[in-house]
Formats: sequence, C-alpha cells, structure tokens
Amino acid sequence: MDCAKIGRLIAQLRKEKGLTQQNIAHALNISNKTVSKWECGLGCPDVSLWADLSAILGADMAQMMEGEITLNRPDRGNIDKIRFYVCPSCKNVLVSTGGSSIFCCGRKLEQLTPKLIENTPHITAEIVDVDYFITIDHEMTKNHYILFAAYVKSDKVFLTRLYPEQGAAVRIPHIPGGKLYLYCVKHGLAVYSIPAKL
Repeated sequence: MDCAKIGRLIAQLRKEKGLTQQNIAHALNISNKTVSKWECGLGCPDVSLWADLSAILGADMAQMMEGEITLNRPDRGNIDKIRFYVCPSCKNVLVSTGGSSIFCCGRKLEQLTPKLIENTPHITAEIVDVDYFITIDHEMTKNHYILFAAYVKSDKVFLTRLYPEQGAAVRIPHIPGGKLYLYCVKHGLAVYSIPAKL
C-alpha cells in the first residue's frame, strides 16, 4: 500500500464531504491524530476500519485502498449503449447509460449481456390506445419468471418490474422502432426489435 497516495485521497474525499479530521475520528472511534497521520502519509488505516471509512467518505473501498478513484467516461448521450444489472441476492434492477461500477448487497455486479436463448419467449405486441400492449409467452412461477421488461428508444427508457404469479404482460408508450429487453431469472437477458408498424 502506498500510504502517501492513500492519505492524499482520504484528505481529498474528507474535504469534498465537508468533514474535519475530528469528524472522521469521532465516527471511527479513534483519535484525530490518527487521521492526521494517515493524511500525512505516515501510516494507513487498520483493516478493521476500511469498511466504515469508505462508508463515511462515500467511496469504493477497493479503490480507496489503491489510493485513487477511477473516473468513468462521461455519458455521451447514446442510450443505445444502455446497461442493465441485476443483484443476485435481492433482485434489485439497476441501469446505467455509460461505464460504471455498480455494487449491491456488497457485491460488484456484472453487466447483463443479451443471450441467444433457444427458448426465447415469444412476444405479441399490439397497439391499445396510445400504448403498446406486449404479452410474453413465459411462465411466471416463483423460480422461473420475467423480472423486468425495458423498452429503449432514443433518449428514453421505460422499465417495468414484474413479479412471480402476475401476468407476463406490459404496457409501454407507443414509440415505434425501439428495443424491448426482457430478463428471465433462469435464462438471462433477451432483446427484441419492435417494428415501426405492427
């Protein structure tokens, strides 16, 4: 560990949060001299303090231990590069429009990639009023169901969370020419093109 580099990062993050060395010391139940020592590069935090320190400073613990925070590339406004993530523990659905490090339940999540699935569910789309009404030929049992449907077009994302034992159908605004993403908890992510004319 490069204590000088880590110390500079701790000082930077502390100042960004508007905290004093005393605030950090009080929250960690240590002396403010210890925090000062870290920031001067004369030592590094004890292993037992890293999790709490990263929570206080609002930064990724692994990157803090390396002494630098990796910045993501800015979102260039191309929503076609949308990324979906699902937490394997709590089933949270997370979305990003650019490169990012996504964590949930203490784990780094991997980006979902559409798969060519033999038994990709068949969908039927029809126009009802000003919406698409999409029915999905897929079971919705406790262990095998569609977790979410997301319709992506231009600068818009319409995400619908689905639950076991409810119908496998969604309504989305009628905006022709988009892509529909469906995530099955067993088989993964599938993508469909919705034609401009049905």
